[in-house]
Amino acid sequence: MFQMRTPSPALRAAGAGSVVRRVALGAVALLTLAAGGSATASAADPVQWVALGDSYTAGVFVGEPSPALGSADRDGCDRTTGSYPNLVAGMLAAEPPAGRAVKLTDVSCGGAVIGEIASDRQTPISPVEPPEDGWPSVATQVERAGLNKDTDVVTIGVGGNSMSFGTMLSSCLFAGIGQPDEATPCRDAYEAGGPVLDPESIYDKYDRVTRQYAGMLRAVHTKAPDARIITVGYPTIFPEDPTSCDRKDTTELAAAIKGIGTVSVTHGDAAWMHEVTTHLNAIIRALTELSGDEYVDLAATSAGHDACQAPDVKWVEGVCGTAGSYWPTEVALGPITLECADGNRATLVHPNAAGHANAATQVEAAVRTALTPVTHRS
Repeated sequence: MFQMRTPSPALRAAGAGSVVRRVALGAVALLTLAAGGSATASAADPVQWVALGDSYTAGVFVGEPSPALGSADRDGCDRTTGSYPNLVAGMLAAEPPAGRAVKLTDVSCGGAVIGEIASDRQTPISPVEPPEDGWPSVATQVERAGLNKDTDVVTIGVGGNSMSFGTMLSSCLFAGIGQPDEATPCRDAYEAGGPVLDPESIYDKYDRVTRQYAGMLRAVHTKAPDARIITVGYPTIFPEDPTSCDRKDTTELAAAIKGIGTVSVTHGDAAWMHEVTTHLNAIIRALTELSGDEYVDLAATSAGHDACQAPDVKWVEGVCGTAGSYWPTEVALGPITLECADGNRATLVHPNAAGHANAATQVEAAVRTALTPVTHRS
């Protein structure tokens, strides 16, 4: 889930912060959001918390599958017991805020894009125990969670798939073939209109994601008018200084492709991908604050724990990495097949258990703060 060089001359003059503010302000018209309500609730009623999001929320390979393997309730969304919503639920159960139990409804789903939170159905893509005819589509996460006026807190972690980070990573891996470390072929392609695999410029991606995210926030507020909304940004995935990245190590930003060999992201493009993630987080934060909601900054607390760090330091696994035995060792990406060796699994640059533990610490604090007015309703 990557970054940007300096935009056009006009945007360079304005500066990156101004770009984000200007784009975000352009979306204010979409954010006719309701303020927190004052519905009466009994102290005995459990707090209703809903977790929405993509694979960075669901957990995918961290902990045990939830629902369990073999269960008729499996939906292809790859939620796990080690995901940060599940960890936070445990923390809140051990120490209920103001004595009120908290009921978690987690409908996060691997592969989710922004539109699938509140407006579009999703067809899950789990590689674990898929039905012969593929996973059936599921309703929007807002519908599945049953958001309504009784919902107290909603956490949302989404946006990376709408940037098409998976396709961007694939593009950057292949763009790096034969390129020196300092080259930026992937960045250059995205700034020029997009590579063959993904013909959309990085600037068009930012504009589109901004509009989609603003509309999604509006929809969530409409469905849950009295809820406190907390958005969760992405952690530090790529190092700001990637010169230490080993371009031959598939547990970092390299991949072994069946029939082709090892391909890798250049150091220059890894630095750019760090900028892209930073810019996406800035968009999410700006829109969140404009709507009067709370933003959880995972990037700041996970700096130095990116995918290029040592196994005992990284909080994000690389293209291949450590995962449960149920997770595949190879995965098909269109016409190509990515292979992992030496006991590693196809982790595809996702948070590990330590990454989810860090996210849980930050999100728990935000949820407790959000629940303060809820737990004191009279």
